[in-house]
Amino acid sequence: KNVPCGSCAAAAMKFNSAVSGSRRKCRKAHFSAPSHIRRKVMSASLSKDLRAKYGVRSLPIRREDEVQIMRGKYAKEAVAKVTSVYRRRYCIYVDRIIKEKTNGAQVPVPIHPSNVQITKLKLDKDRKDLLERKKVGRQGADKDKGKGKIKQSDVAMHDVD
Repeated sequence: KNVPCGSCAAAAMKFNSAVSGSRRKCRKAHFSAPSHIRRKVMSASLSKDLRAKYGVRSLPIRREDEVQIMRGKYAKEAVAKVTSVYRRRYCIYVDRIIKEKTNGAQVPVPIHPSNVQITKLKLDKDRKDLLERKKVGRQGADKDKGKGKIKQSDVAMHDVD
């Protein structure tokens, strides 16, 4: 009776026993997360050339980064600057992405950071340090890809004592 169906089996698998798999608890954690956690959640991927340059896949978005909108109604728009990051609403506002209200007022359109790609970074000392730390971490992870694999040389040296 409590056996998950084939399509739910992947969703039922957990990697960290300290984190709940419950939908209710996950949603509560997401929407009541403090600001420093929201910053990490509000990350955007880097463009291919930035990825190659810095060796990092994604970064938390910040004001004055230049982004390309990749998904949604405004996906065809040109590269534009981030005017503000609204952590409470989990959205960013991008330059020149505005809509007109019925009373004629123009308001910025909220966009989720997962739907954009960073094309130019606003670099300062802290951001450079973060890029360096992430790059070192990724290089270390690439070295450990072979972890747990048994090589032919290990087998040959197994019985030598």
